[in-house]
Amino acid sequence: MGDAKRLIVKPISSQDANRIIKGLHYSGKVVNNSQVHLGVFLDGRCGGAMQFGVSTDIRKTKGLVSGTEWHGFKELNRMAFADWLPPMGESRCIAYAMRWIKKAYPHIQWIISFADGTQCGDGTIYRATGFVLTAIKKNNQILRMPDGTLVNKKTLDNPNNRAAGGKYGSSAAKQQGAIALPGFQLRYIYFLDPTAKERLTVPIIPFSEIDRRGAGMYLGKPSVRSVDSDTSANHAEEGGATPTRTLLSSEGDQ
Repeated sequence: MGDAKRLIVKPISSQDANRIIKGLHYSGKVVNNSQVHLGVFLDGRCGGAMQFGVSTDIRKTKGLVSGTEWHGFKELNRMAFADWLPPMGESRCIAYAMRWIKKAYPHIQWIISFADGTQCGDGTIYRATGFVLTAIKKNNQILRMPDGTLVNKKTLDNPNNRAAGGKYGSSAAKQQGAIALPGFQLRYIYFLDPTAKERLTVPIIPFSEIDRRGAGMYLGKPSVRSVDSDTSANHAEEGGATPTRTLLSSEGDQ
């Protein structure tokens, strides 16, 4: 792993984590309900962050593992790494994050995360660090507007979100020329408590199904490649987590 062994993962403030995520994540956005913020440091310089919080659809996701309490799982909301961090660093950092959460929050039994196979990647880093694949779903929620901007259908259809065009809705947007981007969303789960895996209520999907279903994506482009490969820091590609491009390097305060 080389320099990857020099990486340090430790808690940082939500303000620092938000700044790093906004600068590095392909979406440029944070998830407001994130509760746990971990920074990634190399020689005292912060070049990445991972944010965990309440699942965005907790009523549905909670039932993926029977007997789970409301506070018994978290979602990896965002993860982003700068391209100057050493290769193979992501898998080392997320593995450490899993161990840290298990020790700091023993009531948390499992972690869920989603790979954005429409704009980003199909989840290489999750497969490399022990997550299991539990869903491959076609995703038609991202619309390319006539001006080239990308907007989620939920944003357009939200009547309270007037600034984003919510009063018009996604149907009207399509009539005006908006096009749904083709792609997939992949759901991954990591079991901090091995016994939770025995209570999984959905099948574990073989990684080979990703390419078989045409859901492979690398750096925002469809691909077919080995499902067992890891990803380097300048090959960031993970769904709700890592960026497809690096905008800047962020300095942490800790």
